[in-house]
Amino acid sequence: MLNTVNTTLFELNGVRQAYAKPSGQDYVVLDNVDLTLRDGEVVGLLGRSGSGKSTLLRIVAGLVKPTAGAVRHHGEAVGGPTDGVAMVFQTFALFPWLTVWENVMAGLKAKGVPAGEAEARTEEAIDLIGLSGFESAYPKELSGGMRQRVGFARALVVHPEILLMDEPFSALDVLTAETLRTDLLDLWMERRLPIKSILMVTHNIEEAVLMCDRILVFSSNPGRVAAEIRVELPHPRNRLEPAFRAMVDDIYGLMTARKPLPVPASATEKRRPVHAQPLERVSTNLLAGLMETLASPAYLGKADLPHLAAGLQHEIDDLFPIAEALQMLGFAEVAEGDIHLTEPGRLFAESGVDDRKRLFAEHLVLYVPLAAHIHATLKGAPNHRVPSAQFQEELEAFMSEDYAEETLKAVTSWARYAELFTYDDEAETFEFEDAE
Repeated sequence: MLNTVNTTLFELNGVRQAYAKPSGQDYVVLDNVDLTLRDGEVVGLLGRSGSGKSTLLRIVAGLVKPTAGAVRHHGEAVGGPTDGVAMVFQTFALFPWLTVWENVMAGLKAKGVPAGEAEARTEEAIDLIGLSGFESAYPKELSGGMRQRVGFARALVVHPEILLMDEPFSALDVLTAETLRTDLLDLWMERRLPIKSILMVTHNIEEAVLMCDRILVFSSNPGRVAAEIRVELPHPRNRLEPAFRAMVDDIYGLMTARKPLPVPASATEKRRPVHAQPLERVSTNLLAGLMETLASPAYLGKADLPHLAAGLQHEIDDLFPIAEALQMLGFAEVAEGDIHLTEPGRLFAESGVDDRKRLFAEHLVLYVPLAAHIHATLKGAPNHRVPSAQFQEELEAFMSEDYAEETLKAVTSWARYAELFTYDDEAETFEFEDAE
């Protein structure tokens, strides 16, 4: 933290974001979220894709009005785009027909800043962010890192009080991201940035520990603040320091903790059947590959997740879905930031193709309620065929259309591999392979 004033700039209390569905059930993206943003701090929103982090960022920017809850800037309710807030996006979002100079100046022109002041501030922002010499270049002539620098300069040139960053380094290669991240941190610590606070969305645990004073860890479906962590390590932070590694390990442990099934809020709320839980599509090749990796002499069946992620060059959104799918299927256990193969996981890694398929089919029916539900429904159906729309409708009563579709695709992919049942794309039906 850069100062000890702790002036509150922004507050969210009990924020909920939900969308009505044809079934009458709300699809809840965010639920009961509290957030306070203070002068002189960098706050990180850390969580998996789909946990509502980017939606929350847009609520702070005033681009999305929450379904419920209070949103205040300096104690005043936010009713539209928030003055004094600028955002840097993951995808650069530059105007391709404008030069670097023109892209950076665009926001000042929109605000009606006098020409002389606009030019001076544009030059200052370009120098600050390391773009000198590229003023007349067009985005297509720049590398990804340079384009993102333009995005930062364009956000900073309006002298915002709060800078919002939506995974600004995730579209860059590792070295470019590290350079830009370090440059930004140096400018922040030297108090050379014309801002009072930063709120950033990330799915990179090390990035969050490296940059932030506080980290809010989000759970998914719906997005809630599962934990708030204060990072009191001095800057510059060293990724290899034991205290840094311990914090990363602790956050991995938090994010891989088993979560209880949701309980209805009231007796009148429709209870979610056990098979109507969202599934994330993970390739069986990735599942098999991770089991083989863990079973190799390098790991002997057990690995520390941060170490494994670094070795495989994976981030949260790459590694966690694979690890969680293996845990759900009974092939691995994940706890306290570690993953280890169960006996069936070891057996799978050591088996041939046919034995792997048989074992996978057994575990699908045992541990994935939706697979067991579809399988049982097919067994009792005429000709062992059932329209996919039947299961889609069942799932949409408890999740969004996109989540329902993704969940069905996940279970279909696993069932096809295991030869448990298949899906006819033309007829849009689930069926047994030998159905007549």
